[in-house]
Amino acid sequence: MGRVFKTVFLIACLASGAGQAKTVQTETIPILPQEAPGTAAEPDGEAAQPETGQVAQDQDAPQVYYSTEMLPKPVARMHAQLKEAALMGDMSRLRMVLESNELPPTLSFGKIGDPIEFLKESSGDGEGFEILAILADVLDAGFVHVDAGTPQEMYIWPYFAHYPLDSLTPDQKVELYRIVTAGDYAEMKDFGAWSFYRVGIGPDGTLHYFVAGD
Repeated sequence: MGRVFKTVFLIACLASGAGQAKTVQTETIPILPQEAPGTAAEPDGEAAQPETGQVAQDQDAPQVYYSTEMLPKPVARMHAQLKEAALMGDMSRLRMVLESNELPPTLSFGKIGDPIEFLKESSGDGEGFEILAILADVLDAGFVHVDAGTPQEMYIWPYFAHYPLDSLTPDQKVELYRIVTAGDYAEMKDFGAWSFYRVGIGPDGTLHYFVAGD
């Protein structure tokens, strides 16, 4: 029994023994909940907004897509054929895909001879496997749909080729570094545009280019 309760109990007993009943008045003191550190209300009644650590996406940037299910069937077919050849490490299969076009796709801004031999020579290993790995990574990235309804309509991988490089969010930078190095990115920011490999496929499924450079 607490000390305060014992004292009150003793006084009540003495008063009762004296034949003089007394009313003990009590007062309820409201106890306010203690505020946790850092949870004070914002001025003007505004609640604190959580920080996400994300940079707001540039509203002028094009829409980025990841699901190939939204692609027209001819585009999806060409995308799948290119990716299959790349993942199989099969340059002869890639040749078949390239030759399925009505016109040879652009692989360089200069003149080239045999397209497969050119890709092998452009590959760091001399056999084309590095180029195939780049092609697979590019096709795995998000893409954009540009110039819809015009003769220049195109589906382009990766979307960085048509995206403001200064507006990338942290997760987009991680995606970008799966394709290029930090040094490549710094050079492209200075240049003002994506200059690494990209793929362009028309709405009819024609592969227009797999090319790097400006």
